[in-house]
Amino acid sequence: MWRQRRLLNFLLPAFIFFLGLYLGARFADYQPLATVAGRSKRLLPIYSVATKEKKVALSFDATWGAEYTPKLLATLKQHNVRTTFFLTNIWLEKYPDIAKQIAAAGHEIGLHSATHPHFTALSEAEMERELQENSKKVQEITGYKAELFRPPFGDYNDAVIRTAERLGYRVIQWDVDSLDWQEHMTATAILERVLKNIKPGSIVLFHNNGRYTADVLGPLLERLKADGYQVVPVGELIIKGDYYIDHAGVQHPGQ
Repeated sequence: MWRQRRLLNFLLPAFIFFLGLYLGARFADYQPLATVAGRSKRLLPIYSVATKEKKVALSFDATWGAEYTPKLLATLKQHNVRTTFFLTNIWLEKYPDIAKQIAAAGHEIGLHSATHPHFTALSEAEMERELQENSKKVQEITGYKAELFRPPFGDYNDAVIRTAERLGYRVIQWDVDSLDWQEHMTATAILERVLKNIKPGSIVLFHNNGRYTADVLGPLLERLKADGYQVVPVGELIIKGDYYIDHAGVQHPGQ
């Protein structure tokens, strides 16, 4: 009995040790898919795109005013650059002729809602109505069929993403905020901020009627070109096929 107990005391730790070695070798390379791929565990919009190409997208939200927009469009034409404009109905109704000029110049148009509400405060039915009315107004005025949506105020949750995607829209945020809407921001400060933060795959947020946005655009485009960047619409930057979005909102090719 004593010998059996002593043998058991020797064999049990040895068994546990070798079992641990086996399992360690068996599962050494195993990790949950979310960890391996860096996928987000919640629904996220696209903030930027993982790419080695020096491509970036400039985007302009239109909610108020159009005073500086003709200069903005002239500068884009001068540099042969197309960008993305996210338009609201409250802006479209006031400036239909400018909206037509945006479309005629070949720029991409995305949805920015009908009335610019906080989408997380809406029911899914209300979100759907905002998007459908916005899409209808964009098509009526410009003839453009939008495929992208930027939530007002950058405000979203899973329900916002789910509703927009169910209706066929990719939800777009930004990873570089120009802060061109802030009164204390000078043209120099805006330009420096964008150049400091931009990188391949970036989506930059501007507003069509920021006080200094049109002034900044020319020098920005010249600098980006000198640095080897190509400026494209958001729809040409993002990945259209299989992809995933990581926890930071970066879009990656699917794996």
